[in-house]
Amino acid sequence: MSAVPPATLHARLVDALPDLLIRLFARPYVAGEGLESGLNVARRLLEGAGIVTTLDLLAEEVKDASRAQENLATYLEMVRGVAGETAFCSPRDRPTLSLKPSSFTTRALDKGGDARGSREAIETIAVEARRLGVALTIDMEDHTWTDWTLEVATALFKKGFDVGTVLQSRLHRTAQDLARIPEGMRIRMVIGIYLEPPSIALTEKPAMKERLLEQCAQLLDRGVYVELASHDDAVVRRFLRETITPRGLGGERYEIQMLYGVPRAPLLVAITGGTLTPAQRAAPPVRLYVPFATAWDQATAYCRRRLRNNPGMATYVALNLLQMLRGRSPGIAQYETAVRRLRGGASN
Repeated sequence: MSAVPPATLHARLVDALPDLLIRLFARPYVAGEGLESGLNVARRLLEGAGIVTTLDLLAEEVKDASRAQENLATYLEMVRGVAGETAFCSPRDRPTLSLKPSSFTTRALDKGGDARGSREAIETIAVEARRLGVALTIDMEDHTWTDWTLEVATALFKKGFDVGTVLQSRLHRTAQDLARIPEGMRIRMVIGIYLEPPSIALTEKPAMKERLLEQCAQLLDRGVYVELASHDDAVVRRFLRETITPRGLGGERYEIQMLYGVPRAPLLVAITGGTLTPAQRAAPPVRLYVPFATAWDQATAYCRRRLRNNPGMATYVALNLLQMLRGRSPGIAQYETAVRRLRGGASN
């Protein structure tokens, strides 16, 4: 009998974990239940650490039309909630909204469907977002969604909507997809969380990260606004040192993004403080992806998927659980503490 590959074994272990345990693991990475929880985290991060956010409704695995409609209604409420929050008075400080196309259809492309209803839902949200001055990002899912997502996002951008999307460096096709991105559009560059076959994607993370840096540079040179999303300290520092500094770019051309709750607060606060970016240039925004739930089965599905597809998340989970056992909050408090240390002259 052949040995089970480590990745397969890891996925089986994650799938075997009870929902209650997954929910415990999720606590540091999820703002809470309901839109107000997400807005509260976004407000505190901005006021306490100068960190901006992108809010996301956890809405995985839509199984009926009523859930798709509920998700649409929640996103419209999110647009109005963000626009009506007095703490976000400046466009630069205002959270963006991230959404997954599969949240609005029972016929997901990765399940063999045709994504019926998703485009219409996204366009409805985009119209309301433009009316109220809220930016959207259409998240990228697995490779079956790539063409669909790029077509919808670029079409909306060309019509004057503030809509961005995501490219994944692991996919071989991304080298050609760069040319589809219009000048001035926002692109979140990631290595990608979805496990893809070797025929269409890289399988080794070091190669994905090298390609990530190369593709960020190509997009910047084409006038695209780059949102580097990586938890790898070395990758972020190389991006700032090798890509941003030689080009003399200011923070109006790019930003750094990470997941809320991942223990990288000192690095992020150092970036917002301008200590790692070109002198005489504005520091870039640091934006945290802040998800919240209206139904915990959806939040559990999201966290189970991230744990299944990214074994490295287990390290972050362990660090955060250790913090919780010590009576420390791994959430907002880590960013506020990092700000106090930076202002006190501590080394980052």
